[in-house]
Amino acid sequence: MSRAPEREAPSRAASDPLRLCVFTTVALLAWVIGPMVVLGFAALGFAGYLRARRAGLTSSRCILRDTRLVLGYLGLVALVAAAGVARQVTGLLG
Repeated sequence: MSRAPEREAPSRAASDPLRLCVFTTVALLAWVIGPMVVLGFAALGFAGYLRARRAGLTSSRCILRDTRLVLGYLGLVALVAAAGVARQVTGLLG
């Protein structure tokens, strides 16, 4: 019976820069598809923070810290993105 190869535990010094990959992917989608992606992510983030705030979260690891500020930021981004989508659609139709 063969044993599975043992995996080495990752060292503490090496951190996985997964967030950078995620940020790059989101930026690429926003660049290629435009304001629709920005609106989608802003709405998704707003919904997530609203749910978390209602569950009692008052402080976030986001640089803005206060969840009310994060909600305001995401709401503003969603409004600007919605205006961008409207502009893009009217440009396609006109």
